[in-house]
Amino acid sequence: MADSNQAGAPIKGIDQLVEYFEAGCTPREQWKVGVEYEQPVVYTATGQAVAYEGPSGIEELLSFFAREFGWTPIEEGGQVIALHDDRASITLEPGGQFELSGATLPSLHQAENELNRHLEQVSRAGRELGLSFLGLGISPKTPLPQMPWMPKRRYRVMREFMRRTGTLGHRMMQQTATVQSNFDYSSEADALAKFRVAMAVAPLLVAVSANSPVVDSRPSGYRSYRAHVWSDTDPDRCGYLPFVFNSNSFFASYTDYALDVPMYFVLRGENCVDSEGMTFRQFMQKGVAGEQATMDDWTYHLSTVFPEVRLKNWIEARSADNQPPQLMLATPALLKGLLYDDDCLLAAWDLLKDWPLDHLAELHENAARLALSARVKTHTLGRYGLELLEIAREGLKRQAGANPKAIDGQGRDETRHLDSLEELLAAGRCPADEIIELWEGPWSGNVDRLISQANCAH
Repeated sequence: MADSNQAGAPIKGIDQLVEYFEAGCTPREQWKVGVEYEQPVVYTATGQAVAYEGPSGIEELLSFFAREFGWTPIEEGGQVIALHDDRASITLEPGGQFELSGATLPSLHQAENELNRHLEQVSRAGRELGLSFLGLGISPKTPLPQMPWMPKRRYRVMREFMRRTGTLGHRMMQQTATVQSNFDYSSEADALAKFRVAMAVAPLLVAVSANSPVVDSRPSGYRSYRAHVWSDTDPDRCGYLPFVFNSNSFFASYTDYALDVPMYFVLRGENCVDSEGMTFRQFMQKGVAGEQATMDDWTYHLSTVFPEVRLKNWIEARSADNQPPQLMLATPALLKGLLYDDDCLLAAWDLLKDWPLDHLAELHENAARLALSARVKTHTLGRYGLELLEIAREGLKRQAGANPKAIDGQGRDETRHLDSLEELLAAGRCPADEIIELWEGPWSGNVDRLISQANCAH
C-alpha cells in the first residue's frame, strides 16, 4: 500500500479502507498468478490425521523441511507454526493440513515448477517420516472429534467463535483442503468484471474439482463434501455476494460488506483482544478495550471473511477441492484463461450472466452433490464447462503472444494445463466419480485403499 508506513495508525475514515483496494491496481504487464495448495496429512501406517506433537508429528515435519530444504521457521509462542523462503510460505490449517502458498509468478509453467519442487520435498518427507500427503478435498478417515488442532492463537479463537455460527465450522477448519487461485486487476472496473465472472463460475469449479466424497470413513452423500461444509460454516462471512452483480462502485460495496462482518478478535502483538462480537464498522466507531482500528486490523480482518471469491489487493478464487497432482493447476489455468484476456472475459460473462445469479448458493449445493450433472436451466454444468473451457483455451493462447514466459522449454503454451480438465469435462466426470466407483467396487468400502491411492508422497 502507498501508505503502508501508516498501517499501525488509527483509521481516519472509510475512504481509507476503499483506498486499500485501489492500491492493489496493477498494470497489465505486471499481472501474475499465485496458487495455494492445501493437503491433508495422515500417518501412512494408520491413515489417521497427524497430531502436532509426537514422533513424525507436524512439528517434526516442519523441522524436517527447515533442516533438509532450507526453509526458515516461523514461531508463535515458542512453537514452529509456519515456514518461509524468499518467495513462498508453508503454513498450517487448523487440523494440520499442509499448505504451500506459492509465489506470485508470471506463468503457470513457473507455478508448475514450484509445485513439482514442493511435491518432491513432500515425497521425501513422507518416506522418511512415514507420512502421506493426500490429493483429496477432505481428510477421509479420522472422525471429527479425534481430529487434531494446531497450536495457533487465531485457531483457538475461531474454534470457539464457530460453535455459535453454524454446524460445520469445525469440519471446515480441521478436515477440508482446497486449491486456491489468486489474480491481479488493473482498475476498479477490471476488478469488478473479473470478480463477477469468478463468482458466477464458482459452482462449476466446485463441480469439476469435486474430490471429497468420503468423510469419517464413510460416503458423505456428496461429491464435494468440502463445498457442502462451507454452506453451514458462518453465513455472515461465507458464500456468495449477490451485490457484485449489481454494483457500480465495487470497492466501496465490498468495503461495506466487510465492515459489517463480525470480527474474530483484535490482534495486538501476540495477544488476541476479545472483539466482543463487534463488526469492523462498530470497532471503528467505538474501539475495543481501548484499542482503535488500524489498517493492519483491516487487512487482517479481510483475511477472516470467506466468500467463494475474496477481494484483497488481488482476487482470490476459493471454490475448488484439493486435487491429485495432475489436476492441481487445472482450475487456476481455467480461470487465468477466462480472466486475463479482455475479449475472453467478456465472452465468459456473456455466457454466465444468464445463469440464476440470485440463486448461486442453491446451484453450489447441487454442484456439491451432483457435480457436473447438476443443471443450470436446461443444460448441465458439464456442458457449460466445455464452452467455458474453449473460451479459456483461447484466452491462454492470446496471453502467450504477449508473455514469453507463457511458453515452456518445449515451446508449449499454458493451454496444456487444461488438457486433464478437458478429459474430465468431455466424460462428464469429476475426480469423486472414480472414487465412488472404486469404493463401491474393488475397494469394498475400505478407506485405507482410498488413502493409499490418494497419497501424493509416493
